Amino acid sequence: MTVVTRFAPSPTGFLHIGGARTALFNWLYARHHGGTYLLRIEDTDRQRSTKAAIDAIVDGLSWLGLDWDGDVVHQFDRAARHAEIAHQLLAEGKAYRCYASPEELEQMREQARRESRPMRYDGRWRDRDPKEAPPGVKPVVRLKAPQSGERTIVDRVLGSVTLQNNQLDDMVLLRSDGTPVYMLSVVVDDHDMGITHVIRGADHHTNTFRQVQLYEALGWPVPEFAHLPLIHGPDGAKLSKRHGALGVDAYRDMGFLPAALRNYLLRLGWSHGDDEIISTEQAVAWFDLEHVGPSPARFDFAKLTNLNAHYLRETPDAELLPLVLPAIEAAVGGALSDTARDRVTRGMSGVKQRSRTLVELVAGLAFYARTGAPAPDEKAAAILTKDAKALLAGAAGALEPASWAEPDLEAAIKSYAERNGVKLGQVAQPLRVALTGSTVSPGIFEVLAILGREESLSRLRQAAA
Repeated sequence: MTVVTRFAPSPTGFLHIGGARTALFNWLYARHHGGTYLLRIEDTDRQRSTKAAIDAIVDGLSWLGLDWDGDVVHQFDRAARHAEIAHQLLAEGKAYRCYASPEELEQMREQARRESRPMRYDGRWRDRDPKEAPPGVKPVVRLKAPQSGERTIVDRVLGSVTLQNNQLDDMVLLRSDGTPVYMLSVVVDDHDMGITHVIRGADHHTNTFRQVQLYEALGWPVPEFAHLPLIHGPDGAKLSKRHGALGVDAYRDMGFLPAALRNYLLRLGWSHGDDEIISTEQAVAWFDLEHVGPSPARFDFAKLTNLNAHYLRETPDAELLPLVLPAIEAAVGGALSDTARDRVTRGMSGVKQRSRTLVELVAGLAFYARTGAPAPDEKAAAILTKDAKALLAGAAGALEPASWAEPDLEAAIKSYAERNGVKLGQVAQPLRVALTGSTVSPGIFEVLAILGREESLSRLRQAAA
């Protein structure tokens, strides 16, 4: 059997973290088994579905590197096929037209409230002659569901779950205007697309019993189901925006790398021993459903940030450069000269060791791209006292005759500090502020070497003045 999975989001908002993890697990399972991974947009809710949301979902999946096979399927485009199946069930006597009025349904709801139980349709039109239909009432089409016995579903994550059939009523397949409902559309689409494994969030688990009723009524093979645990915040509460329940696009804007986010999402509910750093290639080789835990996973923003720092350090400088150049150019107000671009390239290695996100990397590299002494931040400006500026002026003089290599630059500054009876740090920190505008940077002699003689001396003299 060829494994076929699908990710089927509703385009009513951004691609959130839970949806991204569901997409990742479907993608990994299909790739692990050499199967097919499909993308279906469940846009039957025309009032809430938007093109902007569809574009955001597609863009988010593309950025994450979760490439799908074939064309994107839009559920709304298949509405005629869904309705055709409902009429097939009608013709086979497995469904019926229900003429219950809104008032009758409200009475059923009110009685259920009085009895403190879920509302269930009482089946009053299940075996009734349609000739008795009241005038002016457009019927819905309902499935003739089993009324006795029980059904057990073996979930690949949650295990065996049994439900008495009398707990479910005859669900609606077609609304009174003839449009299909979501439950019917999902089953028809999954069957027609050849889905073998339905891997989705645990919040969909209650739908499974109704959907299996439809599969069996149609005589179709039932796919395997795997319901993923929900994601909670680090405090164990339901995930919210304060925990990090943001769109995938927000994580991109915050400077996270796709590989780091994939690795982190993989570890939310799935484990492979004590392994924390798992490459995408290794994840494809290892992934299975047996190691998905049933308990809610906890989202920890700090852990994601630390993991991203690891991936940032391990990513080749040449791959990072195109990711940061546009933001650096925006920060300095224009395209970089060849000299500035070369300085940024050479400075990448030192700055990325101290960065956790691409945003921090951009901020740390921007001083290399500028010409002239950068404006110091508030903390850095406080270091440039009258005495510090005097030391800078002298340091510029001491550096000018030096060979412009790190060991010689370091020797020149150490000698200058000794001659003036000050500690190296008393000279180095004003140097750092003058050259970078900050109190934190790569090694100061590395910075001097990369900026070059002319730019370094110019910045030191500007700051001293």
